[in-house]
Order: sequence, then structure tokens, then C-alpha cells
Amino acid sequence: MNLFSAAIAEEAAEVVEEKTSFLSEMLGRFGDLGTTGWITLFTMIVLVAIMIGMSVSRKTWTAKSLAYAALSIALSFVLSYVKMFRMPQSGSVTLASMLPIMLFSAAYGVGPGLLAGAAYGLLQYLQGGWFVHPIQFLLDYPVAFALIGLAGLYKVLPKQWERWSLYAAMVIGALGRALSATLAGILYWDTAPWASLVYNGTYLIPDTLICIVVAIFVGKRVMKIMKS
Repeated sequence: MNLFSAAIAEEAAEVVEEKTSFLSEMLGRFGDLGTTGWITLFTMIVLVAIMIGMSVSRKTWTAKSLAYAALSIALSFVLSYVKMFRMPQSGSVTLASMLPIMLFSAAYGVGPGLLAGAAYGLLQYLQGGWFVHPIQFLLDYPVAFALIGLAGLYKVLPKQWERWSLYAAMVIGALGRALSATLAGILYWDTAPWASLVYNGTYLIPDTLICIVVAIFVGKRVMKIMKS
């Protein structure tokens, strides 16, 4: 029993040490932000405030929407482990891992979708991500995956697009993620704009197409269940 307790205590200490190391490294690098970095950080904080405001003002966080948000995040996280192709420096083609977040966003709107996507982005970092700078961390993880929530624009697209509006909104969400990841590549990976765009497109285009194909068969049915 004592050995078991000691093992648990040792494991807990390692987890605390790992989290402390991450926070120390993150805070230490804030000193190297520079003017551009601080402006970018301030812009992100404003965007987060807008995201929260959109969610609260629309009063969409009921017990049901919270449950579906949690379920969508969990499903996306599980599907992200099914990798069909992995890029050498992060990014992979998965089994429609963005789809649950996209469908939740389409059902409940942009605000809740952005917050659910941001939570999923943090889980993606914990899955094995890494960072070289705090702003790069934000652009590659919480911000990039939060922008998948732009699929919530499905609610405001023209009615003439009704047949294709869900898929158009999904493409918008994927483009948002691609833009954030591309910006991180340009600013912090010393990558040319076109090279960063091509790199991210290499896995995001097929990933998005897989999401759309699956959504054609189950997308609107799943959304109906979420809202029923």
C-alpha cells in the first residue's frame, strides 16, 4: 500500500513539475515579445473578449449546449488520433477531426464555436505540441482551432445558399485555421508566406475535404439532433 501511495505521489509530482516548467518557459519568453508581439497579443485578447461577449449575449450556454460542446471537443480529440498522414513539422490529415467542432458551431453559432474550438486547440497542444514563442503557441493552438468555430457563420449565410451553406461555412472555418497557422509560420518559423501557406494547405485541404464528405451524409442530421 505504501509503495502504491508513493508511486501516485511521485507521478503527481512529475505532472506538477511538467506544468510548472511549461509555465516558467512561457512566462520567460514574454520578455522577448517586442512591439509587434505585444500588439499581436493585445489584438488576441480583444478577440477573446469579443468571443466571450458573443456567447454570453446570445445566452446559448444551456446545460444542453454545454453537454454538446464537451461531446464535440471529446470526439474531435479522439478522431485526431486517427492520422492518415502526418507532416514532418506538425499538422496531419485525420479522420474528420474538425467535423464535430464545425457541426457544433453551425448548430449553436460562432461565439460558442470559437470557445469550443479554443478548448480543443489546448488539448491539441497537450497531445504532443510544442512552441518556440508565446504568440506562436497562441496562433498554432487556441487561436487556430478556435477559428474552426467560424463554421457558425452557417447561420448568417444567404438563404439562396441553403443547399451548400453548411459546406461553405465549414470551408470558412478551415480557412480561419489555415490563416492562423500560416501567420505563425511566417512570424515564428522563418517561413516565406507562400511556403507557409502551401505547407498548411498540404494537410488542411484533404482534412477539410474529408470533413465535407462525411458531413454530406450525417452533418445536417447531427445538427438537428443537437438542436432538438
